[in-house]
Amino acid sequence: MTSFLEVRNLTKRFGDFTALDDVSLDVAENEFVCFLGPSGCGKTTLLRTIAGLEPQSSGTIRQQGRDVSSLPPARRDFGIVFQSYALFPNLSVTDNVGYGLASRRHGRAATAARVAELLALVGLPDAGAKYPAQLSGGQQQRVALARALATSPGLLLLDEPLSALDARVRLRLRHEIKALQRRLGVTTIMVTHDQEEALTMADRIVVMNHGVIEQVGTPQEIYRAPATAFVADFVGAMNFLDGILEAPDRVRLGAVTLACLPQDGLAAGAKVRACVRPEDVRVRDLPAGVANRLTVEVTDLDFVGAFCRATLRAGEIALVADFSSNLIRDLGVSAGARLDVALPPDRLRIFAA
Repeated sequence: MTSFLEVRNLTKRFGDFTALDDVSLDVAENEFVCFLGPSGCGKTTLLRTIAGLEPQSSGTIRQQGRDVSSLPPARRDFGIVFQSYALFPNLSVTDNVGYGLASRRHGRAATAARVAELLALVGLPDAGAKYPAQLSGGQQQRVALARALATSPGLLLLDEPLSALDARVRLRLRHEIKALQRRLGVTTIMVTHDQEEALTMADRIVVMNHGVIEQVGTPQEIYRAPATAFVADFVGAMNFLDGILEAPDRVRLGAVTLACLPQDGLAAGAKVRACVRPEDVRVRDLPAGVANRLTVEVTDLDFVGAFCRATLRAGEIALVADFSSNLIRDLGVSAGARLDVALPPDRLRIFAA
């Protein structure tokens, strides 16, 4: 992978508080990367440091082989879109989009042509004469995106650009931004705390916590093979079951021993947390001798639209499982019912307690 952006050993301190702790990261050309994590994890600080809006305490940043670590924002090659749109209220849409071009002394005709091209690109070809106050939130964010792309930057930075919008507009813009990024091929980094946004938009996700990177991977890798208990808990729903590792491939949960994939780096007798996602609890077509078969009682059943979330108990083990509406109907599952389930060994993740 050829690195378009290289971040090495980046540290950022605010007084005694360390916001970024020795962060290193590579972003490939044309890649869409999401920084994902809870509030205060350092994701926005990392974005702002890449942009030069926050000077790092130590470490280096290289873009296309060029060291930009000490350059001011104006000398770095990026466009940025903020959560709050940050449009100039006293300027028309045309003047907002063309602002960066005017400051770079582009000719009037060239600027007008570029602005028209960008407004058409973001689906606002007739909005040039309007002012920000005359636009909806989604339209304002499209204008902000057009402005960020006006100078054809090599890097596009998006700081939670959809979080201020309502759910339907957010969903529509999510797909539009990803389609536009693919069409233009611009290397893009987006900050979000919304795991669904990251999973649906990113080529790779960088999960952050307390100023460090917990895991970097594709959406499928992050979801299916979380590297830490934090990632397992933060991305998607997860059952956590406390137990003891009896052998590299066996874990005891209360009175029940389950098979798991062989564990490296954990000794027999170690206290562990076994994790399984609700949708990985199997119910249908359980063959004789299937691994990790349990007889459970359905203690609660919540209707969630396309599926039902069932709370299950087997002795000391309590977990939730997602059952399709068809399964609920076909098997007659209801609160108080007893049924057999299986926890596939390859879907169990084991972490040190």
